[in-house]
Amino acid sequence: MATDAQQACFEAGIKFGSLYHQFAGTPVSPSSARSLEAAMAESIENQPFCESVTVTVHDDRVADAIDHENGYTELTGSLMDVEMRIEHEGVTVRTQMTMTDGYPLMELVSVED
Repeated sequence: MATDAQQACFEAGIKFGSLYHQFAGTPVSPSSARSLEAAMAESIENQPFCESVTVTVHDDRVADAIDHENGYTELTGSLMDVEMRIEHEGVTVRTQMTMTDGYPLMELVSVED
């Protein structure tokens, strides 16, 4: 049987997988970034045990990634940072996704009883 801390970490992983794989490839431009951030955060916050999600889509990275005349690019991990707080049975798990050596790394920041 998993401990409460292990279950909370598992829940965090589920939320990150859902967020990333649901939204990767979504068309994004600097003008649509705020609404996409909100949609991503609000959709994941609907899931059980998810207390908060912060998504930051970086306009400068998006603008740099646009390579055609249509004015948008596809969302990838390199264009955003994400933080989440999961609470399960008295355990709070804080996570983040940031670019590390060119890879969108999802990691535990802290596990607090």
